[in-house]
Amino acid sequence: MAPSLVYLPNGQTLTVSPVFAGYSFKSNDLNVHQSAFPPGWTIILESEDELDEETAVQGEDASPLLKKRHVHRYKNPTLHNDSIYDALGDIVLVLPSGMPIKDIQQISQADAKGKPKPNPHTKRSAHLNVPMEGRPKGDWRINIKREGIFKGRHLLPKLERMGIVSTEESCVGENLDDRSGEGWTEMFVSQRSFWLLDARIFLFTLSPALHSPFPGASPYPSRPGSPNREGMSSPRPEAHSEPSQGLRTPQNQSPGPFTSGSHLPTYYPPPPTLFTFTGSIRHPLRPKPPAQGETFYTRYVQSVGQYLSFRVASLSHKSPTHRGPVSGSIPSFLPPNSGVTPGNLPSIANMTICPCDTDLLHSWMNDPRVNAAWGEAGPRSAQEAFLKRALNDKHSFPVIGCWDGKPFGYFELYWVKEDHLGRHLSSHDFGNWDRGFHCLVGEQEFRGPHRVKLWMSALVHCCWLADPRTERVLCEPRVDNEKLVKYLTEVGFYKEREVSFPHKQAALMKIRREGWEAPVL
Repeated sequence: MAPSLVYLPNGQTLTVSPVFAGYSFKSNDLNVHQSAFPPGWTIILESEDELDEETAVQGEDASPLLKKRHVHRYKNPTLHNDSIYDALGDIVLVLPSGMPIKDIQQISQADAKGKPKPNPHTKRSAHLNVPMEGRPKGDWRINIKREGIFKGRHLLPKLERMGIVSTEESCVGENLDDRSGEGWTEMFVSQRSFWLLDARIFLFTLSPALHSPFPGASPYPSRPGSPNREGMSSPRPEAHSEPSQGLRTPQNQSPGPFTSGSHLPTYYPPPPTLFTFTGSIRHPLRPKPPAQGETFYTRYVQSVGQYLSFRVASLSHKSPTHRGPVSGSIPSFLPPNSGVTPGNLPSIANMTICPCDTDLLHSWMNDPRVNAAWGEAGPRSAQEAFLKRALNDKHSFPVIGCWDGKPFGYFELYWVKEDHLGRHLSSHDFGNWDRGFHCLVGEQEFRGPHRVKLWMSALVHCCWLADPRTERVLCEPRVDNEKLVKYLTEVGFYKEREVSFPHKQAALMKIRREGWEAPVL
C-alpha cells in the first residue's frame, strides 16, 4: 500500500505509511499548526484468528476449552479481533486524537475508500444451526493492548474516564496492587463511541507564543513569573496585537472550533439543568448558540475530497470569512512559528467574493424549487426580516452549510419540545433534549443523492455531539416530498407516522442515538 494522507477536523494532515507489522504516522503541519503530535511514531496493528464454534476444541465434559487464537499481521478488518499498541512509547496523544489515522480508518472510512467491512454478525451463537445472516450483530471494535505506553497504571484509567476507551470489565477487582493491570487488559475503541465523542475534548490548536523559538510552545506561562530582587514579578511577554481570548474567541480571530488560547480544550460538559417556560411549555433552559458567523462543526469528507462545515448565519453586509480548513490549501514551505494559519492564507475560500448571507437567502428562497417547500420568496427585505427572526428565536438558530468554505445550503436546528412540532406530539414522542432540523440546498452544484446523505448525516452527528442528553433527532418533511423522505430513510431515519399541521401534512421522521453508528463518509 502506498502512503496515504489523513485529514484531521482541525485542518492538520498526517502521512500514513505501512511499516513492518503496522503503520507509521508523520505530521505534515508542524511548521504551521502548534501540533501536539510528535514528529513521527509507529502503531502496531495485528489480528487474531478465533476458531468458530464448529471447529472449537471441547473438553471431556463437552464444555469449550480456552479460545485458540492465532496472532498474525493485520490484513483485513475484523469485528472484534484487531488490536493496536505503540512501538515507541511516545504516543500518549495518538488515542486522544480520536485516531482518524489508519487504524480507525479501517473502521470510520472503510466505505469511502472501498475497503471491506468485517462481517457484522458474531461467529458464536446460542444455536449452531443458525445461519450467519440470522446471528446477532456486534459493535465494530479495535482492541487496545496493554503494552508500551499503555502499561502505565494511570493512562488507561484516564482514557476510560474521558470516554476514549471502554471495557466490559465494570467491576472493582480484588487485586490490591494497581500495577497488576487487573481490569484493564480488555480495553477497546468502538466505531460507535468514536463518532459520538466530541473531538474538541482532545483535539485543539494552541496559539503560538510571541518570539518563541519552539513551534509547539504554549501561548503564555500558566503561572506568574518568578520574583526578582526588587520584589517585582518578571514581566510577561508582550501580547499579540490581537485582543485577549476569553471563553469565546472573537469570530474574526478564530480559524475554527478547535482554536484554544490556553492549555484547555474547547469542549465543556453540559451545565446543570435549569427549567423555564415558553408560553405554557416547561422545558430546560437552552444553552446559548455560537455567535454569528462562527463555525461549530467541521470534518473532512473522504469521498468528495472536501471539508464540510456548518456555521451560524450572519446579518453582516459582508460575507463571513471562512477561517476553517479547506482541502489542499496549506503549503508546507512556511518557516516555523510564522503565525500563518489556514484562515489567513489567500485562497478561494477566504476571498470575499461570496455574497452575504442575506443575499444568499434572497437568491435561494426565490428559486421556484425552494419556494415550493419554504414559501419565503419575496424582496431582499423579506429575507432579511426572515433571518432576523431566526437569529432572535430562543429555541432554534439558523445555519449555513459550506463545502470548503463555499456556502451551499440553509438549515435550522431546533429543540423539539418548545417547537411547533412538539405541540402536535405527545410527551412520550420526544425528550427534553431532543432536536430537529429544517433544510434546503440552494446551490445546484452541491445537489445530488451522495451530497445530501453527507450533510444530512453530518447534521445528525452535530446534534449528538452538541449534547450527550439528546437521544433523538426529528424531521417533519411534507408527505409529498418523497425524495427527502427517501434520503432520510437512507441515512437511518424511520417514518413513525404522519402529523397534521395547519399548513401541511408531515411525515414524522426519527433517528435514535442508540441505533446510529457513524455519519456517511
